Amino acid sequence: MTPQPTPPTDAHGIRIKGVTKVYPGQPSPAADDISLDIAPGEFMTFLGPSGSGKTTMLSMIAGLTSLSSGGIWIDGQDISRLKPHKRNLGVVFQQYALFPHLSVAKNVAFPLEQRRVPKDEIHRRVREVLDLVHLGPFAERLPRQLSGGQQQRVALARAVVYEPRALLMDEPLGALDKKLRDQLRGEIARMHRELKMTFIFVTHDQEEALTLSDRIAVFNEGRVEQLGTPTELYEHPATLFVAQFIGESNTFTGTLNRADAVLDCGAFTLRADPGDTPVSGTSSVVVVRPERLTLHPGDTPVRPDHNVVDAVVTEILYVGDHHRIGLRFPDGGSGSAVCSVAEQLPALPGRPVQASWDPEHQTVVPAHGADRESSGPELAEQPVDAIHGLHDQGVRPTYGGVV
Repeated sequence: MTPQPTPPTDAHGIRIKGVTKVYPGQPSPAADDISLDIAPGEFMTFLGPSGSGKTTMLSMIAGLTSLSSGGIWIDGQDISRLKPHKRNLGVVFQQYALFPHLSVAKNVAFPLEQRRVPKDEIHRRVREVLDLVHLGPFAERLPRQLSGGQQQRVALARAVVYEPRALLMDEPLGALDKKLRDQLRGEIARMHRELKMTFIFVTHDQEEALTLSDRIAVFNEGRVEQLGTPTELYEHPATLFVAQFIGESNTFTGTLNRADAVLDCGAFTLRADPGDTPVSGTSSVVVVRPERLTLHPGDTPVRPDHNVVDAVVTEILYVGDHHRIGLRFPDGGSGSAVCSVAEQLPALPGRPVQASWDPEHQTVVPAHGADRESSGPELAEQPVDAIHGLHDQGVRPTYGGVV
């Protein structure tokens, strides 16, 4: 019998320790030895591609899927084998699951009625939570009389009206068009600020994760590749998978010479900070974001302390507030840079340019992540005390200059 982890004695928030889920007949675990802590009031996002284990992990927290091993605690209480209705957690799915024959108010009141809350208290709570999601005037309407975004707001209101210990959301914006998705994303962020409740949000959409979250756990093949703030994941990815899954990246593969702090890419060499690089002599990858590249036409002088790579412009895409410039590098790889519409384009398609960047704005990761889906690094426990400071100040981490 698999030994169970020792329960924490003074834990607050949600603690996940050594959680594994194995489905019979499957070649690998759906969740593989996952451990992480979620602070009270934190907005945590589980981000990853389809089949990465993020929804399985959420379902195990909710009690909808059993654990094969490991444990889950909330405020020190072991909930690993509690029935879902005894965990006091709110859950919202992509499908709204509203009762079509009940009004908005009756849908929201349903979980309170099941808990035998007094009628006066039900009326007060329903009114307050409908005001929170800006649906007060729609209390007597039926679900079919609402838009998709309004129906999802009803589902959110119903999930928080009984004041759960945490709100779990599984791709709640996936069924909406982009405009409604952007609007409701703002509503979810506002709800989190006002309720100061722990939110766990599952998505494959990196923009949702980066703009909403205090921290993000990036899932891949049942494991967490990296756990950190949006800025940490975007600016300092720990693996090639994270670098390529979150945002766009220019990647240059070569052999690291740690003594000289140089990455030999064959057709060119790059400076690599020895403080953060993998083991010398190994195949490694320099990762640099498109917005960090500066393009120089012709033989324009470049700062001597910057990395420089020759490139050819392959295409120029107009994206409203900027141009996205496609590039082809000497090693045969492709990449991109961005140029504000207020700036002059450095060259037309087919013309050579030099791409330069400050080595401080690059990351060096092991190349073995290029041909596999997960390195499965062991996660170090991360401090979460600073999360409350962010909540109190109404601050959201930034990435790539976007709030």
